[in-house]
Amino acid sequence: MGQGQGLGQGLGQDQGLWQDQGLGQGQEQGLGQGLEQGLEQGLEQGLGLEQGLGLEQGLGQEQGLGQEQGLGQGLEQGLGLEQGLGLEQGLGQEQGLGQEQGLGQGLGQDQGLEQGLEQGLGLEQGLGYQLFTERLSKLEEAEGSFDDFTRSYMSYGVQRQANNSLMFKEWAPGAQALFLTGDFNDWNSTSHPYTKKEYGKWELYLPPKRNKAPAIEHETKLKLVVLTSEGEELFRISPWAKYCHKHVDSNTYDWIHWDPIRPFLHQHTRPKRPRSLRIYEAHVGIASPAEEIATYTNFTLNVLPKIKDLGYNCVQLMAIMEHAYYGSFGYQVTNFFAASSRFGTPEDLKRLVDTAHSLGITVLLDVVHSHASSNTADGLNKFDGTDSCFFHSGPRGHHPQWGSRLFNYQSWEVLRFLLSNLRWWMEEYRFDGFRFDGVSSMLYHHHGIAMSFSGGYSEYFGMQVDEDSIIHLMLSNHILHTLYPDCITIAEDVSGMPGLCKPVKNGGLGFDYRLNMAVPDKWIQILKELKDEEWDMGNIVYTLTNRRKGEGSIGYSESHDQALVGDKSLAFWLMDKEMYTNMSSLIPMTPVIDRGIQLHKMIRLLTHALGGEGYLNFMGNEFGHPDWLDFPRKGNGESYQYARRQYNLLDPDNNLRYTQLYAFDRDMNLTEDKYGWLASQKKDKVIVFERANVMFVFNFHPSNSYSDYRIAAGPNGKYRIKLDSDAEQYGGHGRLDTDTEFFTEQEPFKGVNDQWQPHSLKVGYSTFALFLLILSNVSSNYLFVFS
Repeated sequence: MGQGQGLGQGLGQDQGLWQDQGLGQGQEQGLGQGLEQGLEQGLEQGLGLEQGLGLEQGLGQEQGLGQEQGLGQGLEQGLGLEQGLGLEQGLGQEQGLGQEQGLGQGLGQDQGLEQGLEQGLGLEQGLGYQLFTERLSKLEEAEGSFDDFTRSYMSYGVQRQANNSLMFKEWAPGAQALFLTGDFNDWNSTSHPYTKKEYGKWELYLPPKRNKAPAIEHETKLKLVVLTSEGEELFRISPWAKYCHKHVDSNTYDWIHWDPIRPFLHQHTRPKRPRSLRIYEAHVGIASPAEEIATYTNFTLNVLPKIKDLGYNCVQLMAIMEHAYYGSFGYQVTNFFAASSRFGTPEDLKRLVDTAHSLGITVLLDVVHSHASSNTADGLNKFDGTDSCFFHSGPRGHHPQWGSRLFNYQSWEVLRFLLSNLRWWMEEYRFDGFRFDGVSSMLYHHHGIAMSFSGGYSEYFGMQVDEDSIIHLMLSNHILHTLYPDCITIAEDVSGMPGLCKPVKNGGLGFDYRLNMAVPDKWIQILKELKDEEWDMGNIVYTLTNRRKGEGSIGYSESHDQALVGDKSLAFWLMDKEMYTNMSSLIPMTPVIDRGIQLHKMIRLLTHALGGEGYLNFMGNEFGHPDWLDFPRKGNGESYQYARRQYNLLDPDNNLRYTQLYAFDRDMNLTEDKYGWLASQKKDKVIVFERANVMFVFNFHPSNSYSDYRIAAGPNGKYRIKLDSDAEQYGGHGRLDTDTEFFTEQEPFKGVNDQWQPHSLKVGYSTFALFLLILSNVSSNYLFVFS
């Protein structure tokens, strides 16, 4: 799995990808000599390949790269080169990760991905898992336990002791001296020096005042003064600062000592981990119709009730970690332990999370550990005056596209900082898990730039893989899931890295879910490039279901990415400028609005039902928000006009059709909550599938309505309509009688996966519509959904 002690040092050394059953069996004679005699010669001697590595001649050899009989045979048996992935049949095709028998159905098919990975790639005995266990073992040996190590926020930064004395501690290995300054000493830059300790650590002790009060009061402004080897004084913010604030007349942030006399105490326990995850992706600052930065309090009072009403059981909060540039959407983090002060105080955020818990809503943090802002005055960059410290020095420490700094995940103190950061948000604010941003950038030295991943294993296992990052992610997931069994972790990865969402104990990276990022791209491509008559139902279903077997995915038709300026939301692609003039429910729908409303509902429900093991919606898209998202900047005159969500469009007095889309989104979630939802078939622009005792029927045909349309049925009996997108309350035409009962017949019919079913039934439905059917005379309460 990457560089360093794996492929980078000759594939078969002590830390090689496979050990006792390693790459061939000639570690000392073969792979261990890889560097001296070249990879090809090493492979020839160690692996028994007559033609070297050679993907064409190497991987398929009887003596290939597998276990006792090599990767060629091992992959065939374990990962299914011929039956599953097939470099020719599955992964290298235009349709992406596996064709009919590719990744969608299973890396390793009969034996499954987990067994395939164990047999073919030896992850349990491999480099990644071995290095993970070694790193964890060293951590526990040096620090006592990973529990203590990951609570370093209780000893670093500033800590008030029981007697009100204050202890300060920092890691600044490149500093020649360190001082504390601020309001408390009239900004004297040298009066309060730190004492240098081992390993680049610095400490300062301040006794309490004569009146027993702390020497530094709550909300005091502070700075660190770093004396560099060149004699320069640098003013810095502690990396462990818990609160930072920017004054109106300043471009940088100040470190504010946060130590309230009466800190907020959480009243409600965390909700149980949801059976099915329905995520409302949200940004606190834009969560208001007003042209201003909204607050934590506004979100608590006005948005959380909407999320609850809509049937979402999880809210994913973006841009919480402090970031100096508002327009970065929170992805250029400057202060990792500070909740953004734009929206209020730390206590306000705690109240938000606690209120969400009282409503049974799980709260995830969009955490950014893939990179950091390049700011120096208020960020981590050059904290101790050197180019490294928390980051790699030189080109490796700079992201070539984002202009940000890249962490050195091999560093012990960086590990302390980032793992403690996860614990901080879990403990102090009681978050329930994380969406890890930029995972693809972390996994590879090329950061995914200019890469088009086809799914070939050579893309995932080689010198391009960042071994240190992978070990770091394994440690993060291991610690989170060990200490918090219900913790949820989601990876933003576009590459399709195998094992990303497999347990760490099985050699995986340990995430619970990955974002199914191909789905929104597919919908946008269809709406941009194809006429309604040209939609390929098979290709749509393929994209929705093409994901790695046994690894959880979050499906979504659009997220914040599609809402940003320069792009369009689904609703805007469908209805464009008519959204501003023709959305009144008091006038007849124009053809554009009619088509847009029907397809908006169908696309979202189809994605909800087939796109993954969880579902995500970006705030406002549930009702077809009309505007894109554009943060204040020079290019728009620092305007907040498009940095908001217009929830006021849902006011009943406005008589707008946005309320109909909102109602459908709510009932879609509530229906899923009751029944759960799997499988599909294609014909006549119609998609029919069954998932969790719910029968979904989608008619995407722009002009054809159907009567007596036969579909395969599961259990025999009587079915009834439960949810109909064509109902008038959802902006439909009410063309179906929801009291209609549908009876199965003893007529076999081919259904899902071309499997014949003993029973079938006839249904009728209109253009651009969906409905759900429930079998009404069985205890399982079988549901039938029409659209």
